[in-house]
Amino acid sequence: MNLKQTALLVIDMQKGFLSPASPLYIDGAQVTVPACAAAIAACRERGIPVFFVTRIYYADGSNVEHTRRDAWLKGGRPLSPGCPEEISAEMPEEFGNSPMDYRIIKPRYSAFFATELDLILRRLGVRHVVLTGTTTPNCIRTSCYDAISLDYEVTVLSDCTSSKTAEIQESNLRDMANIGAEIIDSAAFLKRISV
Repeated sequence: MNLKQTALLVIDMQKGFLSPASPLYIDGAQVTVPACAAAIAACRERGIPVFFVTRIYYADGSNVEHTRRDAWLKGGRPLSPGCPEEISAEMPEEFGNSPMDYRIIKPRYSAFFATELDLILRRLGVRHVVLTGTTTPNCIRTSCYDAISLDYEVTVLSDCTSSKTAEIQESNLRDMANIGAEIIDSAAFLKRISV
């Protein structure tokens, strides 16, 4: 792995997806926080760019996907200004902050759809993206497919991604492997970048 051509993407790891109080809650997301935090810290130490790709909904809900709108309205309007703190757009404290981090707000599932992510990655000379975050069948998978379509090499960290059930998680990881993504766990990734 060429570290100078690699970037870590942390997708949708926000309270609105991590909290059981949210209608957007993903059962497996909270348990991935320590592994994600370790990957983030290691990448920062080695100068690998870290991109936090997140969702923020307008208070009136005008940018909420039509497939989520009813749940969003009935469930406290997560990820929007004025919503309760426990379902907000904030990320876990374990992730910390660095002035070198990149922050991208995405309007839909893929980190690449209608964002400046591809432009910034190319300007940085990145050819390999490492995907972490939630949800695997939606945001991770669409980001993976778009990255491959844009000719990036893709690695998905299995224990840094999550789905509503283990069955959904395994099925989607298998599908991404079948189209050419590398699927490894965070321990293997950390070992690789420490060499």
